[in-house]
Amino acid sequence: MRTTLQEFLLYLIFLINLCILTFGMVNPHMYYLNKVMSSLFLDTSVHGEERTNFKSIRSITDFWKFMEGPLLEGLYWDSWYNNKNLYDLKNSSRIYYENILLGVPRVRQLKVRNNTCKVHSAFQSLMNECYDKYTSENEDLSDFGLKYDTEWKYSAPSINSPWHWGFTGVYQNGGYIFTLSKSKSETLNKFINLRMNSWITRSTRVVFIDFSVYNVNVNLFCIIRLVAEFPATGGILTSWQFYSVKLLRYVSYYDYFIASCEVTFCIFLIVFTTQEVQKIKEFKSAYFKSSWNWLELLLLVLCFVAVFFNTYCNIQIFLLLGQLLKSTEKYSDFYFLAYWHIYYNNIIAITIFFAWIKIFKFISFNKTMSQLSSTLSRCIKDIVGFAIMFFIIFFAYAQLGFLVFGSQVDDFSTFQNSIFAQFRIILGDFNFAGIQQASRILGPIYFITFIFFVFFVLLNMFLAIINDTYSEVKADYSIGRRPDFELGKMIKKSYHNALEKLKLKKPETDEDKKSRKSGDLAEQARREGFDEKEIQSAEQMKKWKERLEKKYYSTEIQDDYQPVTQQEFRDLFLYAVELEKELHYVSLKLNRELCDH
Repeated sequence: MRTTLQEFLLYLIFLINLCILTFGMVNPHMYYLNKVMSSLFLDTSVHGEERTNFKSIRSITDFWKFMEGPLLEGLYWDSWYNNKNLYDLKNSSRIYYENILLGVPRVRQLKVRNNTCKVHSAFQSLMNECYDKYTSENEDLSDFGLKYDTEWKYSAPSINSPWHWGFTGVYQNGGYIFTLSKSKSETLNKFINLRMNSWITRSTRVVFIDFSVYNVNVNLFCIIRLVAEFPATGGILTSWQFYSVKLLRYVSYYDYFIASCEVTFCIFLIVFTTQEVQKIKEFKSAYFKSSWNWLELLLLVLCFVAVFFNTYCNIQIFLLLGQLLKSTEKYSDFYFLAYWHIYYNNIIAITIFFAWIKIFKFISFNKTMSQLSSTLSRCIKDIVGFAIMFFIIFFAYAQLGFLVFGSQVDDFSTFQNSIFAQFRIILGDFNFAGIQQASRILGPIYFITFIFFVFFVLLNMFLAIINDTYSEVKADYSIGRRPDFELGKMIKKSYHNALEKLKLKKPETDEDKKSRKSGDLAEQARREGFDEKEIQSAEQMKKWKERLEKKYYSTEIQDDYQPVTQQEFRDLFLYAVELEKELHYVSLKLNRELCDH
């Protein structure tokens, strides 16, 4: 018991340190900086066309209007709102007067080759060019257009740059690239020149707009990527990424406090690793039979991965950040640093999730938590069998929905979307009008039968399995099957002992202990469903028993013969009668339980 309590307190310190470490990496300013930047570049409309912004782009014409309008106006803030220079801009733009534009923005596109797909013979007289969807094998690497500037020549991708996962493909780095100028007028002329010379063609599959800003007030970098995909079906699909990250990690005193927490985290990691290695050596193969030990190993692996990502990010920031900040006339590729920093945040988030789950290991000695774990362990076989049946029906409906509504309803446009749409239907979030419009006969049939079989039948079967098993576990606990000890009671007892030693609380007498114990038993009986009459009868029997034991079963040797009085004989007789009633009542309950099972 003492060892478990010591482990729990040590782990609690580790968990508090991990929480400080993780919450020290993020702050509300990240959200507000992303919100400000997204509202500027996504929601600002083209002048004279209120409905045209980056989110609503659907054609190449709309794309160039955005480039020459909201994008240009959002990137170049070269004067105060009253057209006065309030501070020295030092040849850089200050977006919203607070965010420094780092380097110059970059625009690049990826194209596919002609004849990457086959035109049917019946349509070859109408169209002899065919451009398939983007893949690395279909990518066009040849120069095109005017061929004398970098935007018309293919640039090979760098090794370290991550790929981008879009709506219609996975895109690598490189392509046909050009950077914007420090001058707003020169950039506008560049856009006009590219538009007039058809820089975007039928073979274009995606255009990336990348730039980064830094806010010195909150010490945050915001790395922005606007993506316009040109699918083979025609039209444009827009997406975006706004990453607010803290690349300059150690600036304030609080940052150095977080650094000390990182060192403490590494010390804890070494201690826990040593403990687990000793346990494996001691228990050998029996160590891997416990699910809690597997959770320990998973948590250690995640901690080591988090340490590796943190070390790698810090090394890359140390090597690249100074060079990127110096190149003010070139594009500063902070996307690579932000990409790995976001991965580190994701790993540390998963780590702290499982760290909190491990708390159940220490509180499982509590009665309620022990009942929960016993219920889940008992019904796991039934749940697995039910899950097989559930997912057979669930995937059958998902495939039906995808094939019937996939071409009409966005929620069923892919098989994966169909699966998530059905989970949303179970939670009450559905688009019945869209389903009915896609198929007026199969739509209502699909919806009604899915709700009936999955929601009313299968989910209630699942709840019945859990409820039935919980009733069995509760019955076992009511007849004495309890955990060896409860950590909560042990902590409470240690707390009261400490108060008594500090003379902050009077020591309990035997009568106080008996009274408190009696009250605890009565309260427990009420929670377990016994009525007041049964509780009062049991308390009366207990009083009779204690009085009789005190008189006739005393440890002291009685030399004189003491006759039984009439009142004592009456109490003894009533006690025997009540005991017979209780035995009969228990026998009936046991017979009823055996008949039910």
